[in-house]
Amino acid sequence: MSKNRIAVYPGTFDPITLGHEDIVRRAANLFDEVIVAVAGSTNKVTLFNLDERVALAKSVFIDANVKVIGFNSLLMQFVQEQGAQMVIRGLRAASDFEYEFQLAGMNRKLFPQLETLFLTPAEQYMFVSSSLVREVANLGGDVNQFVSPTVEAAIKNKLGKA
Repeated sequence: MSKNRIAVYPGTFDPITLGHEDIVRRAANLFDEVIVAVAGSTNKVTLFNLDERVALAKSVFIDANVKVIGFNSLLMQFVQEQGAQMVIRGLRAASDFEYEFQLAGMNRKLFPQLETLFLTPAEQYMFVSSSLVREVANLGGDVNQFVSPTVEAAIKNKLGKA
């Protein structure tokens, strides 16, 4: 009997973007199961609360091998609880690499069995970030080319621009 290959893709996902979706769908082709781990305990001030972010992520992933779970613990504890062997991290630009490299090193120190796999999004999403999407939306700009229609509607509703 072979062991399931489980990967965790953690993030705040505030909101989940088409770039995030691209990374998840590509990872889903590489692993038996991908868990989108929506971080609740964060130093960031979020537009959406944890339950809302989990619901939005669930609305865009109907793939059989993708699960969305919110968590409030140390990532490595969550990864172990899920029986995962891999953490997926997205890299948009070289500027992301140093921070992500530090995280990967710390995670490996905490959980030596864990591997980190870096994926880059498709070219059209290389510049898309949740913070930029929030800023554009907050200033009345159109974000439909950066997020799914469900997420766009939720952003407009949250900002009172529906």
